[in-house]
Amino acid sequence: MSTRPLKILRWLSLLAALFAFGLVMFGAFVRLSNAGLSCPDWPTCYGQVTWPQHAQAVAHADAAYPDRPYEAHKAWREQVHRFLAGTLGVMVLALALLASRRQRGALLAVLVGAVFAAAGVALYMRGEHQWSSLLAACAIALPLFAAIRLPRPGAWKICVLALAVIIFQAMLGMWTVTLLLKPIVVMGHLLGGMTTFALLAYAALRFAGVSAPDASSADLRRWVVIGLFLLLCQIALGGWTSSNYAALACGYGPGSFPQCLNQWAPPTDFHQGFVLWRGVGVDYEGGVLDMAARSAIQIAHRIGALVVFCYLGWLACKVARRGLGRFGIAIAAALVSQVLLGISNVYFGLPLAVATAHNGMAALLLCALLAALARTQVRPDSSVPTSPEPS
Repeated sequence: MSTRPLKILRWLSLLAALFAFGLVMFGAFVRLSNAGLSCPDWPTCYGQVTWPQHAQAVAHADAAYPDRPYEAHKAWREQVHRFLAGTLGVMVLALALLASRRQRGALLAVLVGAVFAAAGVALYMRGEHQWSSLLAACAIALPLFAAIRLPRPGAWKICVLALAVIIFQAMLGMWTVTLLLKPIVVMGHLLGGMTTFALLAYAALRFAGVSAPDASSADLRRWVVIGLFLLLCQIALGGWTSSNYAALACGYGPGSFPQCLNQWAPPTDFHQGFVLWRGVGVDYEGGVLDMAARSAIQIAHRIGALVVFCYLGWLACKVARRGLGRFGIAIAAALVSQVLLGISNVYFGLPLAVATAHNGMAALLLCALLAALARTQVRPDSSVPTSPEPS
């Protein structure tokens, strides 16, 4: 194999990771500006490929969905987000095809999975939801199976795995609309976006040759993995907080931090705050929980933030002391910035720009940890050969 496909993989994975980061930011902007249900159908918007723009189309949209009046300033955000997600899907498909091109079985699984995904969307639009769900499940399983069986190391498998993740992420996007912003689905959609970004970022780092020259930092790997796990749990808590509209459950301004509603122990209802499934048919836009349940969610998020801050702060120092100074500095800088953004959200009443940046900084902190993880990989990944493979 020549080095040309490898170079394409290297640059395409980097481009896809950057694009995924932008999509995470834009998705947060859509969610935080309450535009998640601005297109009540999926994947169209009021039955159109783009969104209604002319008076006749707007009147038709309002007549078709009387319970969901058309709001132009929100609808374009949701539909553009879908277009961007579709573009990323094409990029990930290209990565998966390149990564599996020399293995016929894996390549066939990727191709058939992509066809099944497209057919599933078409069937969904025709109202054949059962067949659509079956095809979607097959579309996820095929690249997942191909990634497991692919006789390639590291980054090559990740490129194929990312295709399975992004197809499932598309289904979560559909359920976000059809299940009316059900919190467990919205939280899953956020985690899916972060997972997609993490996979692409890690693949890009591995293709770029980020690895340890010797075994001196290998023992750091397990500590970084623990940090990644804690951060993903905290991101999930953040998604649960946002999807239940609990970000300002403790109020804002003086008395909102570190206290909650000017109290150190406000009324809370952790049981109701963490009921994951409440049935279907409920419109969750604006939230359905009382203040005690929302306060419980907000306090849990703060406790999680404290745990993550302490652990990652310690980890940043440990990484820096082991000769990986720039990685430790990156973790520490992203961590401090994220905490300050979180406090600013509460104190200033959740400004849209700050809240969106809070999501983006979580992705950058995740990326800093992934870079440290890649750097602790002892054996150089054979996906980044020093000389071309024989054809």
